[in-house]
Amino acid sequence: MRRSTLWMCALLTIATLGCKQVNEQWEKVKAKIEAARQRTKPAPPTPPQPAPAEPQPVAKPPEITKPGARAPRTHAQAPELPRVSRDVPYNSPDTGTIDPGMHEKDVYSLWGPPMAVRRQGDMTFIYYQNGCEYTCGTADVVFLQSGQVVDAVLRWPGHRYSGQSSSPVATPPHGPARPGGDTLTVKSPSTP
Repeated sequence: MRRSTLWMCALLTIATLGCKQVNEQWEKVKAKIEAARQRTKPAPPTPPQPAPAEPQPVAKPPEITKPGARAPRTHAQAPELPRVSRDVPYNSPDTGTIDPGMHEKDVYSLWGPPMAVRRQGDMTFIYYQNGCEYTCGTADVVFLQSGQVVDAVLRWPGHRYSGQSSSPVATPPHGPARPGGDTLTVKSPSTP
């Protein structure tokens, strides 16, 4: 800025400092700033409550690593689905057919809330009960890529998919289990 502009700003400021309207506005701004400071002021500390004695975890001995060795990677685990030990009959009024290209909210509006949802990258997996989780080995699964249905593996008759599923039609289990299971014969390696 030029000196003349700075002088003009200084003179304007001095001239308006005594103005009643400017002073009222300045007081309002200061009051709002003080009120904001009071809202964000930390609460007074409460006296500490004596905590019940908890058993101390056993300290893990330090691992010996080679210099320059990287720490092992940890992978984020998806939440566990409930483990079932037997089939529980399933019946729901939420039935219907989903189509390829449907969005996640469309599946929810048709079949209701799922039992689990997992996401990895642009893939989403929506799990629904089917009444044969134990014998089928899985719940009904809807696969979405970039938010749109691309596949479904379904076993409950009320859940239908109009596209081509990557899973074959469920086959009935084979007869009663044989005691001892199947036999496996392994040839021993021939010695030269």
